[in-house]
Amino acid sequence: MADLHQLLEQTSRTFALCIPLLPAPTRHEVTLAYLLFRIADTFEDAAAWPKQRRVKALEDFTRLLNAPSVEEARRLADRWADPPPTTHEGYLELLEEMPAVFEAYLQLDDAARASLQRHVGRTAEQMAAFAARADAEGHLQLTDVADLRAYCYAVAGIVGEMLTDLFLSGRSALTSLRAYLHERAALFGEGLQLTNILKDAKDDAAEGRRFLPRGLGRDEAFALAHRGLDAAAEYTLALQQAGAPRGLVAFNALPLLLARATLDRVAQQGAGAKLTRDEVFALIASLNDALDEGRPVCEAPRRPAKAISLG
Repeated sequence: MADLHQLLEQTSRTFALCIPLLPAPTRHEVTLAYLLFRIADTFEDAAAWPKQRRVKALEDFTRLLNAPSVEEARRLADRWADPPPTTHEGYLELLEEMPAVFEAYLQLDDAARASLQRHVGRTAEQMAAFAARADAEGHLQLTDVADLRAYCYAVAGIVGEMLTDLFLSGRSALTSLRAYLHERAALFGEGLQLTNILKDAKDDAAEGRRFLPRGLGRDEAFALAHRGLDAAAEYTLALQQAGAPRGLVAFNALPLLLARATLDRVAQQGAGAKLTRDEVFALIASLNDALDEGRPVCEAPRRPAKAISLG
């Protein structure tokens, strides 16, 4: 069987840092979930394919999730390789190893597999709907704030909902947080996604993608991202205060800390600005210090003063 963590390292630097922090069995479940979401993302972003083929691949992938089969995964992987949807070597290896990913998916316990099936399937279905809206060149233009938030929900908010289900599974001490966490899970994902959209706006525009709607002001876009990251802070602090396992707290805190620092950098320097490797390691060290000393792992919500039109 393929080394799932190696596939993770080849497809995401951020998640390759965060997922190993999780306790078992959540670590394995989230690794598989990420790889499945990454397959769907690869089809949504498949610049080398016409939109009809992107939509068909996402539909076939959804059917495979609902009726998993290693042999069908192998047949589809062979079909999707000619021509490939991307030039990214890590994504191509993930597609090649898709039979092994589905073999591991089939070995999950029933509750975890049902959660992945439901949530990854919903994401793939909604991605297909957005892909179908692209123009003749395959470029998607979101129309307004409501459309932007719907897109962020499809590609990241659903991920937050799935992760919450996996975090709570088998952890009776966290049951009382269920409603609180679920109220913030999608916003957590939205904040991370909006941070990426603002960071990558220049590169996306060069490739014909425009996720920020025309007419959306810069201040409003940043305020919307901060709103999501505020929800992420509330989510993470609630886990810490409830005595959740250290790895569970760290897994949520690290992307939040990285996103806040990145958003501040982009606000100062513009799209394309990134944190340095040393800055990332410094954030990891500060997170570990906070966990060691029992201090809050992140600042309380910042509550931007500017009112946000949610669309």
